[in-house]
Amino acid sequence: MARPRILVVGAGFAGVECVRRLERGLAPGEAHITLVAPFSYQLYLPLLPQVAAGVLTPQSVAVSLRRSRKHRTRIIPGGAVGVDPKAKVCVIRKITDEVVYEPYDYIVLSPGSVTRTFDIPGLLDNARGMKTLAEAAYVRDHVIAQLDLADASHDEHERASRLQFVVVGGGYAGTETAACLQRLTTNAVRHYPRLDPRLIKWHLIDIAPKLMPELGDRLGWSALEVLRARGIEVSLGVSVAEAGPEQVTFTDGRVVPCRTLIWTAGVTASPLVSTFDAETVRGRLAVTPEMSLPGYDGMFALGDVAAVPDLSKDPGAVCPPTAQHAMRQGRTLADNLIATLRHQPLKPYVHRDLGLVVDLGGKDAVSKPVGLEMHGVLAQAVARGYHWTALRTNVAKARVMTNWMLNAIAGDDFVRTGFQARKPAKLRDFEYTDSYLTPAQVREHTASLHTGV
Repeated sequence: MARPRILVVGAGFAGVECVRRLERGLAPGEAHITLVAPFSYQLYLPLLPQVAAGVLTPQSVAVSLRRSRKHRTRIIPGGAVGVDPKAKVCVIRKITDEVVYEPYDYIVLSPGSVTRTFDIPGLLDNARGMKTLAEAAYVRDHVIAQLDLADASHDEHERASRLQFVVVGGGYAGTETAACLQRLTTNAVRHYPRLDPRLIKWHLIDIAPKLMPELGDRLGWSALEVLRARGIEVSLGVSVAEAGPEQVTFTDGRVVPCRTLIWTAGVTASPLVSTFDAETVRGRLAVTPEMSLPGYDGMFALGDVAAVPDLSKDPGAVCPPTAQHAMRQGRTLADNLIATLRHQPLKPYVHRDLGLVVDLGGKDAVSKPVGLEMHGVLAQAVARGYHWTALRTNVAKARVMTNWMLNAIAGDDFVRTGFQARKPAKLRDFEYTDSYLTPAQVREHTASLHTGV
């Protein structure tokens, strides 16, 4: 009898935890496991702002998928661009742009999320995100390049536009990005004697009336005070009306000379969810508490693309798209897959949120572990301790701890790696959101595979 084929899409927190649990829980020869991922690493996304700020090296937050000598999973280097549930085939575009068709008996959809954008003039052409390792490296190079170019310029208008920076999004990603990068420019400007530090201005804006409302009023206000004390201009109830190459227009009418617009205004489920017909809840796949898709044989979804019911809260609540939920969902789903293969009952996913941590760089942080509100040095210790323990391998933990210590002792050299090309990259260049197929295109690709179905 042929071994069942399990296909896992995505190497984020959910997908990797699922694969590792399957490898440990399945007997040798019990099933084929295949993982589809564009890169052979798991990205520790919460630490990207520190990569952009130079506190951590890119390698330290990219945990290799091939380090384990016991892995039995075949890795396809590419991205899933379509799913045909009827033919039980996933359409994959490899990193070479070759399109292949991967059959499956069971598929786990965990492709994560992409940056949420809106129909704002100039946004897609002039904004940068903070969702991928390449974006973090690009943003660091770009910010340092602005200091270099401003230092070399004799034009006051050019200097003003190069030394103003706008971050959109008052959630965790945006707040940490603004805080970490502002520390970068504050420390770097000491090495630019021709630049007036007062000309460097950071703006953090969000359409919401509060900063990080999930933290509560007190901690949100503490974070706001820290940012404003550093000179970051925080504007709430404000968004971007137009994004130009040399200026940004806010919805309150202000026009800010600016060549650095960092967009972190939320995420949305991967476009993969729209390549086949399925019920969604606010853009995320509607799944059962066991994370299966009703009406689809052998299909499961979890993480950012799935509206997993949160059984620890009121009826109708779904789990937020956070790392702690994704990791635990991956383990539960792997157990349910193994139970399915062995004709055993499935278990619903249940997990109570353990709290939130926000690292503002230096000695500043706000944290809310298990409901306990903290700020300052103690909150910083909790935030970094949480991130450190969440890293999957001892090698990654050693690298991150070494980076933290080295940065604290020696600081940064503010070196550009040359990653930034002469032609600025766009949002879609990093996240490939225009690569996905429509349901009709998927059916065209897999038409020959429906024979006999």
